[in-house]
Amino acid sequence: MPAALAFSMSLLAAIVLGQPLLEWLRASGVRQHVSEDAPERHSTKQGTPTMGGLIMLAGAAIGGGTVGLAYGMTGAGVAAFLLIVSFGAVGALDDRLSLRRGKNLGLKAREKLALQVVLAAAFAVAAAFLVSPKHDTTVAGLELGPWYWPLAVVLIVGLSNATNLADGLDGLTAGCSAIAYSGTALMTLTIVGPQSLALVAATMAGSCLGLLWFGAHPAQVFMGDTGSLALGAGLAGIALLGKTEIPVVVATLPFWVETLSVMVQVTVFKWRKRRHGVEYARSHRVLRRAPLHHHFEECGHPETRIVARFWVASALCTALALAVR
Repeated sequence: MPAALAFSMSLLAAIVLGQPLLEWLRASGVRQHVSEDAPERHSTKQGTPTMGGLIMLAGAAIGGGTVGLAYGMTGAGVAAFLLIVSFGAVGALDDRLSLRRGKNLGLKAREKLALQVVLAAAFAVAAAFLVSPKHDTTVAGLELGPWYWPLAVVLIVGLSNATNLADGLDGLTAGCSAIAYSGTALMTLTIVGPQSLALVAATMAGSCLGLLWFGAHPAQVFMGDTGSLALGAGLAGIALLGKTEIPVVVATLPFWVETLSVMVQVTVFKWRKRRHGVEYARSHRVLRRAPLHHHFEECGHPETRIVARFWVASALCTALALAVR
């Protein structure tokens, strides 16, 4: 089966390429600057190589590319992979700017969002007119018509940022993404016709595990925005092309919950600051720290336990997604 072969080859390629790429990142001084918003214990991670998403993308390019050439890659698969690479490029730019400025501050939020929206819109146009001229614009039986495409852009940008927010503990995003991509590959295997989307999903699942080989606690390398932005965009793109929008949203619920935790924290803080002042707002936060995984850290849970439980939650959500599919 091409998907299984792509999974295996991408995993192996990422592991084999990982060590030389890791040494190159170290030699290049590509090292993480820990955010001031992270818990104090994260200070020990200062200086760990970042941009490890390059390991994942390289593994995916070699493993998935080889299998894709051998078995034939249709336009849908090519479009999905180009979306992953383009969002990875935005993440790489953000990571490089952070390193140049000497702190965890890369692209401005509006700059990053603008680039994401442009790339997502370009993908939507390609999906509508190049990949599938008669693309189904229904979701859960509801015909959205022209509104489908703006919502498609929101899904891509939203899930990309959700995986980015979740990338705060060693192996959390890579492990959850590997599970979600594996489930997505199984979903798309039920589609009649070429299995390019299943091949891409399996490729990403394998390369995520290959990155996890180096990124498990204590991490030798962080994926950075190079990896985290690409992962969410890829899941959303495959969901749109494979008409598995709802199941993929279900499978990625842990990422959406992370995003919701930040939104609630910021919204309530601003409201309380306006009503009662900044000191009251600081002492009456909804969570001890956002995103949610940092809240659990502040509650005293060890990092490895939090990550493992997120993996379990991701597995449960992915199983549920397969059931509703």
